[in-house]
Order: sequence, then C-alpha cells, then structure tokens
Amino acid sequence: MDVLSTLLSEVRADGAVFARNLLENPWALRFEDGSPLTLVVMLRGSGAVVLDDGAHRPLAEGDIAVVSGGHAFSLTDGSGDPGPARYVRGPGGTCTVEAGAASAPALASFGARTCGDAHNAPNIVLTGSYDVRSPSGLRLIGALPPVLVVPDEGDLCPVMELTVAEVERVQPGQQAVLNRLLDLLLISTLREWFAQCDEDAPGWYRALSDPLVGPVLRTLHDVPGETWTVSRLAEVAGVSRATLARRFAELVGETPMAYLTTWRLSLAADLLRTTDLTVDSIARQVGYQSGFGLSVAFKRVFGTRPSEVRRRTAA
Repeated sequence: MDVLSTLLSEVRADGAVFARNLLENPWALRFEDGSPLTLVVMLRGSGAVVLDDGAHRPLAEGDIAVVSGGHAFSLTDGSGDPGPARYVRGPGGTCTVEAGAASAPALASFGARTCGDAHNAPNIVLTGSYDVRSPSGLRLIGALPPVLVVPDEGDLCPVMELTVAEVERVQPGQQAVLNRLLDLLLISTLREWFAQCDEDAPGWYRALSDPLVGPVLRTLHDVPGETWTVSRLAEVAGVSRATLARRFAELVGETPMAYLTTWRLSLAADLLRTTDLTVDSIARQVGYQSGFGLSVAFKRVFGTRPSEVRRRTAA
C-alpha cells in the first residue's frame, strides 16, 4: 500500500452531517459548527470560501473545496461584500437565520437537510461535515492547507449524484450510507488534489517522488515494526547516513527517526481505538519491544498513555 493510501484509509466519517442550501443573490452562509473538516460542493451557481483572516478562494459551478482547521468560515456569492450572513449552519447541521441579516426571509424548509430561499434558487451549495478521530486521519488533515479547491473538469461523478439523491430523502439506515458517501467524496477529492497540487503539498508528499527519500518513506509505511536505524534506512536509499539525514530533513521537515516515531504512535493509537489487542501486542506490532516502551513514547508525544486512549474510546 502506498503512503497516501495508508493515510486515506484512516479517513472515516462517523456521524456525517450533510446540508444543502438554496440561495438567491446576493448571499452569504456562515459555518459555526466547529467541524475539523468540511467538504463544500458548488452544485449550482458560483461563490467563494472566505476565512475570517481574509483568505478568499473562488468556487465555480461543480468545484469542490475542503476547509480544515475547525474554525468558523463563510461561503459567499463571491461578489465582494454580500452583507450579513443570511443563514448560519451550526452543530448537527442546524440552519438558522442570522440576526440582523437585512434580506433574510423567514426560515423555509425544503425537505431533509435543506433550507433556503426558493426551490429554483440560482445557487445550490452542498456541504458535508467531518468529525476526524483517527490519529492517522488527523495527521493527514494537519498537512492540508486551510482551504483547498479541486476544480470541476466536467467528468461524470456517480458518487456525487448518489449523494445528492440521498441527502434529499430520509430512509432507515441512512446514516451509515451517508457516512460512506462522505468518505468516498472526501477521499476522491483529496486524491485528486494531491495529484494536482505542487507548492501547497505537504513535505512528505513531495518527498515521495525524491529518488533518495521516497523509497525510505514507503519502507517506513510498509514495515514500521522493523528495528530501523538511520544506518539501515541509508542502505535502503543507497546513500550515507549523513546524506539521508540531511535530505530527509530538508524535504520532510524532520529527521527519519522522528517521522518514524510519530507514524508508529499514530498506528498504535488507531489500533487502540479499533481493536481489542493488548498494549504489549500493539507495541510489538508497531516496533516497540514492550508495552512499557510504547507507553513512555506515547506519553512523551501525545501527553497521555495508551490505557487512557482505550478507556476514552470505550466510554
């Protein structure tokens, strides 16, 4: 499995919240749900993602954006200053009228998970909020810019069509379906963005194409439980220890062993959350000789112990 696949495999929605807004011009939509990751799809019309720090990313019809960080942000018609937000999306997908919005109509409901101005509104925005709990997933999200945009290239997207249809209805077992649909949409979007991005890509992703560091990164992800040293990793790269250490730090931003430690502990945290394996067994699987060694490293890096992670998961 390649490095990106190992990280994307841990991106899993739990309690996905989809919302749809039908908007007349001019419009502004505020998001204050605190979600660490929000997928934004411009189904009809055009707009822009506006962060509170002033960052502005335009969206054309069919474009998909991913907003990360958990901070409040706005979607607007992209015309400059659309005025106060007409609607505010809060926790759980709630939709309320912003107090003081001059043109806000009485809140109208247009079916499941939808609110807006009119059925034939020229702008339709679909959003999906994501609660990320996996340390591997958080590691991936931490490498993303605050806003990334994948332009629409006109390709047929069956997953998107199915998602839109599912969001508009209510059926038994639907939450499980929405979870998986959001997984597919997010993974597809991120994979496309990584394939297109250049300077915005995280260091480890750019390093995958490096002839020296790339093989080392793939090896660490394939067999993290090996007894790795810088000397052994240098043999994988076919260079000296000093050359590998310098090149790795230059591209990835940390030493090979520091990267390996964080990756091992992320895997251990995922196993603590998703399996019943003992701490000792998990420790050996990710490259530690005992549960005690894993616990010490876990406490140093994450500020907590493996037993506490498992106890919180059980609760």
